[in-house]
Amino acid sequence: MRDRFGLEGKVALVTGGSRGLGREMVLGFAEAGADVVIASRKLDACEQLAAQVEKETGRQALAVAAHVGRWDQLDALVDAAYERFGKIDVLVNNAGMSPLYPSLVEISEDLYDKTLGVNLKGPFRLMALVGDRMSRGDGGSIINVSSTAAVRPSPIELPYAAAKAGLNALTLGFARAFGPKVRVNCIMAGPFLTDISKAWDLEAFEKQARLSMAMQRGGQPEEVVGAALYFASEASSFTTGAVLRLDGGTA
Repeated sequence: MRDRFGLEGKVALVTGGSRGLGREMVLGFAEAGADVVIASRKLDACEQLAAQVEKETGRQALAVAAHVGRWDQLDALVDAAYERFGKIDVLVNNAGMSPLYPSLVEISEDLYDKTLGVNLKGPFRLMALVGDRMSRGDGGSIINVSSTAAVRPSPIELPYAAAKAGLNALTLGFARAFGPKVRVNCIMAGPFLTDISKAWDLEAFEKQARLSMAMQRGGQPEEVVGAALYFASEASSFTTGAVLRLDGGTA
């Protein structure tokens, strides 16, 4: 069974890969035997993680600065990955943003467009670019990282929720578009205690978690790795178009 979850000889590209859930997936994939492409807007953070990956796992790591909301940068990102490694076996659309706003009527067109750009438009473009090459080659796995906001939207994150609902829909659509050689699945994440959670009222969150979550706590970033390895590896060879809730049993 260990071989079923292994990624030896594979290449994985992770957007938003320098911190949070993306960072943990990069490390998990490298530990499972994959070479990795780490993409985010901050090149220095990507380079630091790339150096850590190579030192700790012996796998190759490529750092690329890319803004997921800008299509021209995505073409360049994919080209850089293929130039270095000749292929992409696993694509993880993890980059996201959920900016705060004072009220719904005060949401600017720019904020709305940026939110949909990073959370929906960019993943669409990357799935199209990489999925097409995968389907004409040896196949591969695409993993989208969505949010439970897609199915339980709150007034404080509506553009984000709408984008993530769209990402859930794209998961099934792209699975049908590029199957059977390319599998496309989605991790629909609940509350994880990443660096973003530092802005939360943690005392209030923990109180609510005890009431509304079966696990009675937020997730630790490394707890995303098991689901990611399942979708990335041959362990999920008959799984595509699936949206997996990873939310600690949130009611």
